[in-house]
Amino acid sequence: MATSRLSGFRNLSPVERLATVSEQTGLGQDDLAQLNQGLTLDQANRMVENVIGMMQVPLGIATNFLIDDRDVLIPMATEEPSVIAAASNAAKMARDGGGFITGSTGPVMRVLIQVTGVQDPFFTRQTILSHTDELMAMANSKDPMLVKFGGGAKGLEAYVLDSRVGPMIVIHLLVDCRDAMGANALNTMAEFLAPRIEEITGGKVYLRIISNLADKRLAMARTVFKASGIGGPEVVDAIIKAAVLAEIDPYRAATHNKGIMNGITAVVLATGNDTRAVESGAHAYASIGGRYTSLTHYEKNFEGDLVASIELPMAVGLVGGATRVHPVAKAAVKILGIKSADELGRIIAAVGLAQNFAALRALATEGIQRGHMTLHARNVAIQAGATCDLAEVIGARMAAERRVSADRAAELLREMKEQGKS
Repeated sequence: MATSRLSGFRNLSPVERLATVSEQTGLGQDDLAQLNQGLTLDQANRMVENVIGMMQVPLGIATNFLIDDRDVLIPMATEEPSVIAAASNAAKMARDGGGFITGSTGPVMRVLIQVTGVQDPFFTRQTILSHTDELMAMANSKDPMLVKFGGGAKGLEAYVLDSRVGPMIVIHLLVDCRDAMGANALNTMAEFLAPRIEEITGGKVYLRIISNLADKRLAMARTVFKASGIGGPEVVDAIIKAAVLAEIDPYRAATHNKGIMNGITAVVLATGNDTRAVESGAHAYASIGGRYTSLTHYEKNFEGDLVASIELPMAVGLVGGATRVHPVAKAAVKILGIKSADELGRIIAAVGLAQNFAALRALATEGIQRGHMTLHARNVAIQAGATCDLAEVIGARMAAERRVSADRAAELLREMKEQGKS
């Protein structure tokens, strides 16, 4: 890609934007057709049950992202106004500090096997661990292709947990999923191991299911926002103070992390991945210390610049699921220019950090509503019956007046029709 700095991109028509993205990323005619056509009813019918139609979500492109010294255009599927614009603006500010630097712990997931009815759980736990090599070999026998590509079972843990129905043992099989999200492979392995575990323990196995708290599949991103580029030292201090509240107050942390997920979920959805898995993993990880807290951290370096970082589970894949079935998801992956699920996860983390910074900066300076309200007002105008061009005028008027409502939109629409502007 030449660059993700697409000056004036927002002022182009959708057709012109698509042509620009095609030029920058090398999308072919088939890819363009997929983005325009989307999912057919027949394709949808093969994906889920009882299909009667499709629920469309706008797909946009976040610009300006420099991630690990590579320009990246970010496809984002979201219905919420201002999300894509905010991420693009934050990414532009991050470029002055070198863009986003990312990392990961690798694509290792956990699958849980619950053992009950054991009289001596601590002794039995050690017995299970003594069969680690055997159980891992059995698991790998169920997916030789995964093993061939360097994945497969990499470890086994066992824990004794007390509960209101008595003690139980929970076995964690650790599996390197490579470029898959991993749910199907891991659940199959766990089900295959269950009878042998019952033989070893004399207990009864019930649950055999993947965990979405993917704490061994973390994605990380960090960046430096130059004080001079974001409003000065006062803005740096204001953002840090605003961020600290999310670290200590779960009521603020819930909304703070929701803002992070505005960006993350949009990319996860655009690439055909499991939004619920990623969201549950993120929020569980935010609580892993026993108290719900922020997924991001903001500090000030010796130069007085704002340094930001994020770390969270990122269970996404490029093989299996909707990513290889949904035509728009396949095109989105091509736009990103990625070759591995690990790279996808790291990009998504960077987008989450950008989204969070944009929200904090708005809160610490002009207030969150200024940019968001204009877009919201336009949608209200459309709901009142305004055409797209007229909705821009009515939306801007309502936002300036700070009177955004269906009644006011209808009133302005009547006025313009009477003036012959419809």
